[in-house]
Amino acid sequence: MARTPTTATQTAALGIVVNLVLAAVKIATGLAGNSYALIGDGIESTTDVITSLIVWGGLRISASPPDENHPFGHGKAESLAAVIAAFGLLAAAAVIAVQSIHEILEPHKTPAWFTLPVLLGVILTKELLSRYALRVSDELGSTSLQVDAWHHRSDALTSAAVVIGITVALIGGPGYEAADDWAALLACGVIAFNGIFLLRTALREVMDAAVAAELLDRIREVAMQVPGVGAIEKCRVRKSGLGFLMDIHVQVDGNLTVTAGHEIGHRVKDRLLAANLKIQDVVVHIEPLPAA
Repeated sequence: MARTPTTATQTAALGIVVNLVLAAVKIATGLAGNSYALIGDGIESTTDVITSLIVWGGLRISASPPDENHPFGHGKAESLAAVIAAFGLLAAAAVIAVQSIHEILEPHKTPAWFTLPVLLGVILTKELLSRYALRVSDELGSTSLQVDAWHHRSDALTSAAVVIGITVALIGGPGYEAADDWAALLACGVIAFNGIFLLRTALREVMDAAVAAELLDRIREVAMQVPGVGAIEKCRVRKSGLGFLMDIHVQVDGNLTVTAGHEIGHRVKDRLLAANLKIQDVVVHIEPLPAA
């Protein structure tokens, strides 16, 4: 089934609902089972709700059509949401790290065994949600949804670390009470690494960095297939929301009339918009081919 921008907002909304439910389950289970790492994990899940709300809002705004005040559309809202979400991922790693260190320094009771099946359910749920969100983000080219997917995966990673820690604490007995906190602390490194990578990706989009060379080559190939096009001088493309805005300089026979050159430019634009390359708008500039 083909993905649409609506699918992206629905995926973000699904994340909001799942995070709310899991946050309540983790906090309640952590309180009952003496797992402070699980309580901290549950609190972190509440921040994921805020992140998913930002992503959801960014996707909705980016889908708005151009208007008088935003002639190039609202696509940058999606990139800005990705930047905020990436900072949220880094903040989550920092919060979990601080909480873990605090619990390591403050002795506490060994977590109860029944926290393990709850955590296993959390891991399965968040990993499935992460994979689904990543699949949708890949198909639609949504950076903010990709960051949101990694928020879900970071939750699964910290929960998996806590499972290992609690298992060690239960087997080791006295003296191993903080094992789940040490495990959660190690997981923060993985979360922070991915947060930095995704932040760099989002900032590149905000700064209109060059797109992949493969896309540029494909665009040039499509344009050159239009009858009358002699060469492509320039081709500039930038990401905006879930698609691309671009301008292209097309060289044609200098002896053609203005009308004929204009018609070739229109055919180039129509061919690019229909090429299934997620191009939202094209500005075509016609130039004469250099003399032999």
